[in-house]
Amino acid sequence: MGTEGLILDGIAKRYGHRWALRGVRLRVERGSALALMGPNGSGKTTLLRVVATTLRPTRGSGRVLGHDLLKHADRIREHVGVLYHAPGLYGDLTARENLEFARRMWSGETEVGVDEALERVGLTGAADERASGFSSGMTRRLALGRLVMRPPLVLMLDEPYASFDADGIELVNRMVRDTADRGGIVLIATHDPERSTGVVDGVITLQEGRVVPDAAKPPRLTAELVR
Repeated sequence: MGTEGLILDGIAKRYGHRWALRGVRLRVERGSALALMGPNGSGKTTLLRVVATTLRPTRGSGRVLGHDLLKHADRIREHVGVLYHAPGLYGDLTARENLEFARRMWSGETEVGVDEALERVGLTGAADERASGFSSGMTRRLALGRLVMRPPLVLMLDEPYASFDADGIELVNRMVRDTADRGGIVLIATHDPERSTGVVDGVITLQEGRVVPDAAKPPRLTAELVR
């Protein structure tokens, strides 16, 4: 795999008559973490879904790790890990069973085993409890456990700090830096940029589907990172 990171050129997405994204241009080098800020409805989650190839843009083009966003979606998905608002867990399964199910879906090809992943996210003591009885913070820890098992090169986090205590916030930030240090790319959609201070390399603001300058908090980006 080459050194190319993430390049978006004029990405737009329309839902019916509403434009969620309006020509986003973005360049993020490998080894970088970027925070996406903006009000609800600004296009942050839509942008994550486009990069994850779970949502096809209406217009525009892009490349992820050298793969064409539209033509090579399957190749991109092999390297993508996402934490959305809805964690996509099975409440009638235990924490261990949820991770075992994910491992089987990957044909057992994981870098980290189930028990080690549970330990890393602080759920060893709750490994045999059903996920339906978990608090919001525990549920998100379990969702992060899947990412621990198979660390992605493209990590996308949608409001990852919600429902987390200080240890949970540190867990997220450690995953962000580990991904970037391995030469990956991280996009974090957040309303709480203070919690990502020190782990992101830059911040951009979306408003009504466009990247806009933020006079109060100018993006800490170089021209090489984002254009």
